[in-house]
Amino acid sequence: MDLGILIPIAGIVMGCGIPMVAIRSKTQLKMAQINASAAAHSTAERAAQYASRVQELEDRVRVLERIVTDKGYDVATQIEALRDSRSVESADNGVSLDFARKETV
Repeated sequence: MDLGILIPIAGIVMGCGIPMVAIRSKTQLKMAQINASAAAHSTAERAAQYASRVQELEDRVRVLERIVTDKGYDVATQIEALRDSRSVESADNGVSLDFARKETV
């Protein structure tokens, strides 16, 4: 086989192949950048969702702390204590119902 014919074929292949490889690598680089920016956007979106959820939970905890430390909670406890003491007093000192005794008119 004649080597003289392989040199122009190699030149044609290299002349077409090098620009094709360069175009493909640029395209892959752009795709990687697009994917990275999409991933960063998705991550930022999730972080914003987490931050808003954390804020909601902190607000709820503040409300619960206010309820527990407020006088309102103490008043409710005192009312329940009064109810308990009244039920004990009415059982011991309340008016007895004498069903055996008949009223005379």
